[in-house]
Amino acid sequence: MTNPDQLRQAFNALYGNEPRFFRAPGRVNLIGEHTDYNDGLVLPMAIDLSTVTAGAARDDRTVRVYSLNVTEQFEFNLDLPGMRRRGIWPDYAEGVARMLEADGVRLRGADLLVSSDVPVGAGLSSSAALEISVGFALLSLSGAEVDRTALALAGQKAEHEYVGARVGIMDQLTATTARRHHAMLIDCRTLATTYLPLDTSGVAVVVCDSGVKHDLAASEYNTRRAECELGVELLRQFIPGIRALRDVSVDDFSKYETHLPDPVRRRCRHVITENQRTLDAAAALRSGNLEELGRLMVGSHLSLRHDYEVSCFELDTLVSAALLTDGVIGARMTGGGFGGSTVNLVRRDAIEGFRNAISREYQSAKGVSPAIYVVEAGQGAEEIVASE
Repeated sequence: MTNPDQLRQAFNALYGNEPRFFRAPGRVNLIGEHTDYNDGLVLPMAIDLSTVTAGAARDDRTVRVYSLNVTEQFEFNLDLPGMRRRGIWPDYAEGVARMLEADGVRLRGADLLVSSDVPVGAGLSSSAALEISVGFALLSLSGAEVDRTALALAGQKAEHEYVGARVGIMDQLTATTARRHHAMLIDCRTLATTYLPLDTSGVAVVVCDSGVKHDLAASEYNTRRAECELGVELLRQFIPGIRALRDVSVDDFSKYETHLPDPVRRRCRHVITENQRTLDAAAALRSGNLEELGRLMVGSHLSLRHDYEVSCFELDTLVSAALLTDGVIGARMTGGGFGGSTVNLVRRDAIEGFRNAISREYQSAKGVSPAIYVVEAGQGAEEIVASE
C-alpha cells in the first residue's frame, strides 16, 4: 500500500496543509466473468493493492486533484458544468463527484493527492479504486454520510456517463464493501452480498499480469453486451418473462439454444453456465474445497476462450503454463479480457517454482516477463491514519 507518511510530506509540499487519508482496494475476480452486466453472479475479492487519496477540505467548491502516478494536476468547480468523456484519468475522479452531487449530496471543495499501487490495465480494477478512494474522501471531508452501496453506484454511473464504459457493479461494490480474508458472492441484480471465508494459509491467490491490453477490448465489450441482450430477446419467445440471462437455467438453455444464431448462442451459453459455475464455486468455498474451486476456474477460462471469445494469446499462454506447473490447482483469465491478468490458485510451498516456470514460459513466448503478485483478500474502502 502507498505509504501515508510519504503522502503527507508530498501533500504538505503541494498544498501546505494537513490531510486525512482514504484508501480503496483493487480487486481480482475469482470466477463469474461477464455475468455482472447480465444481472448475474460474481465471486471477487479485494486485494491488498490500493489507491490512497490524501485530502483536506476547502472553503469553496473547487476540487483540485494531483496524481503522483502521472505527476499531473487537474481541477474543477462543482458549481460549473463538468466535461464528459475526455479520455483522461480525471474523468474517473470528477465523474464520481458529479454523480454524488446528482444523487443529492452537497460536497465541499477539496485539495486531493492521489497515489496508487494498483497496476493500470491489468484487469485489477484500478479505475474503481480511484473512483471509490476519491469519492470516499470527498464524502468524508464534506461531513456527508457514507452509504457504501450508494458510493459504489455513483462510481458505476461515473463510468457510464463520464468515462463511457457500460460496466457492471462488481468492481465498485467490491472496492466499497469487501472484507479482509473473505471472498464475496455478489448478486448483481439485487446487490445482495454473501461473505465467504477464504483460507489462503496453504493455497495462495497469485495474479499474473500479461502486460498487454489490446485495442479491441472496449469495442468488443460493448458488442458482447449487445449480443447478450439479443439473446434475451430471442429466448423470451420460449421462456416468457425473463429479464436477463440470469433468469435462464442451464437446463432451459439446453432446450432452446438451437433457436439462437451463432455467435449469440455461444455468448449466452458462457454467461448461463458461468452463473452456475459461480454458485458451485461459492459452495466449494463454504466447504473449504479449493481443489473444486480450481477445477471450476479452469472451466471458466475454457468458456471465456471458446464461447465468449475474450481471451487472447497472452492470457492463454499464462493459463497453459500455469496448469503445467506443479502446485497449481486452478488458473483462469480475470477481468474483461483481451489482455490484463490471470488469477491462479497455487500451493504456498510451490510459489517460487511457479514464479520461475511462468516467467520462463512467458519470456519464451513474448520476450518479456510478466508481473506476478501474491495477493491477499483485503478490506474495502476505509479511512487510514498516518503515524505521528
